[in-house]
Amino acid sequence: MKTLLRVLQYLRPYRLMVLGTFLFAGLTTAFELVPPWLIKILIDDVIQANRIDLLTWVFVGLLGSYLLRNLCSAMRIRLNNSLEQQVVHDLHVQVFAALQRLSISFFENRPTGEIMSRVLNDTEHMQRIFVDGLEEIITAGLTLIGIMVVLFWLNWKLALLALLPIPILIIGAALFTKRVHGYYREIRKGAAELNALLQDSLAGIRETMGFNRQPYEQDRFGRKSDQCRKDTLKAMYLWSFYSPGMMLVGSLGGALVLWFGTAEVLAKHLSVGELVMFMSYLALFYVPINQIHSVNHMLQHALAASERVFDVLDTVPEVRDEPGIQAPVARFTGAVVFDHVQFHYRSDAPILKDVNITVRAGERVALVGPSGAGKSTTLKLLNRFYDVTGGSITIDGMDIRRVPLAFLRNQIGLVQQEPFLFNGTVRENILYGDLSAGQDAIEAAAKAARAHEFIVKLPEGYETWIGERGVKLSVGQRQRVSIARVLLKDPPIVMFDEATSNIDTETEVKIREALNELTKGRTTLIIAHRLSTINEVDRIIVVEHGRVVEEGMHEVLITRGGVYARLYEAQFQV
Repeated sequence: MKTLLRVLQYLRPYRLMVLGTFLFAGLTTAFELVPPWLIKILIDDVIQANRIDLLTWVFVGLLGSYLLRNLCSAMRIRLNNSLEQQVVHDLHVQVFAALQRLSISFFENRPTGEIMSRVLNDTEHMQRIFVDGLEEIITAGLTLIGIMVVLFWLNWKLALLALLPIPILIIGAALFTKRVHGYYREIRKGAAELNALLQDSLAGIRETMGFNRQPYEQDRFGRKSDQCRKDTLKAMYLWSFYSPGMMLVGSLGGALVLWFGTAEVLAKHLSVGELVMFMSYLALFYVPINQIHSVNHMLQHALAASERVFDVLDTVPEVRDEPGIQAPVARFTGAVVFDHVQFHYRSDAPILKDVNITVRAGERVALVGPSGAGKSTTLKLLNRFYDVTGGSITIDGMDIRRVPLAFLRNQIGLVQQEPFLFNGTVRENILYGDLSAGQDAIEAAAKAARAHEFIVKLPEGYETWIGERGVKLSVGQRQRVSIARVLLKDPPIVMFDEATSNIDTETEVKIREALNELTKGRTTLIIAHRLSTINEVDRIIVVEHGRVVEEGMHEVLITRGGVYARLYEAQFQV
């Protein structure tokens, strides 16, 4: 019930549409009640009393009631569909906005396909609350109230007989709701897992082909799809017993009314027309009851989806701004200090242990060390993708936890080891660094990044569509586009997770030239994988087992014979 009430809160901005839906639903119900009364007149007054003069009026009344009923129904449907689409749009926007606020850990701990399922599939299922659910419940509820009043007004004894099955229907609905809701939770979870598997398989299609694992992937997908089928059938099988059973119980009321009503007609207490009218209203009475059962079935699916959507909306970011903090300056100079920094993803597995690093404004520093030493983690912490679990990180003497996230990240440019490019044009990807930049600024950044030369040779130049993750470009080209993007951003601090091991020498030279342009006058942290690429840095910091073990210039570190010397010898076999 809490979830349903929360979903209905989304109707508040659209009160007029809701009122209009109620109004036309009420009018539809009112016109629905006219035909049985006219049929009673037809039987008792036209046929039995031989009042032929009334036949035309009855016929006109029937046509009028049917026409007005359907016009009102059309308006109700139109209003309700507009309401539904607006609310679904609001949900899509809110869920996506919530995802933008969440910390990086949320995304690292969940498959992309599962998150996509919540944003798209689950919100789409929520819309059924507003389309089928709201519309049918309003219509069915008004119809029930109206018909119940008419039934008691016509014959209270028959009305009481008609209501005898209602307690059984209510108990049955409660039991069904309790059971089927759990099934639909599993169905939504399974659908999200299937979506995640599909997304993962499509993203890794080259590996699948390269290892010739198509049969394996088909089997994985088939087994997961089959599990979804089984979960869905559990709910469907339960519905297959519940729906006919409730209809059977409801029909008992009609049978009792017909049995007692026939006796009343024979006893001259009722006319045939009155009995037919009562039975016509009774037939209308059980239609909305069956509608409510169907809506209840649908609502459980929609509410299970709603819970998953609200789980995203209610997730509190692990990394967030403190209330009331403001940007301290217009732009940092870029002096970075790691002061006794500690960090762990799990308390029993520390990544960084008492790390102390000082980088002067404008200094270029390389972080080197064996794999898993914690180099990439330092970049994540400086960008505040995670918060330190001990110590502090300051820029220009200010703790980055006391600085607005948006301001902090505007001051930092990150070139990742595997640069991500969006499925768009080259121009759009470079423009991501500064959305207000003009074409001249974009080209200037591309030239500085040594990317302009290859971009103009592309089929449509800067307007060339580069595909998902920039798949139509080589690794070196993607890296130069990402450097151009950071150059356009023009931050005082640059972080570069170097990845030049799988590119040719000429491309490596161009990337190094682009990197020199990028780092001019900027504080620079470079994670170096190939030690031959860090000749021009001001200082080398060596990290091992989550600690800083050495720092200095290349020649000094070589003579010490420590960790750096061992890494250098291993790479160059000196």
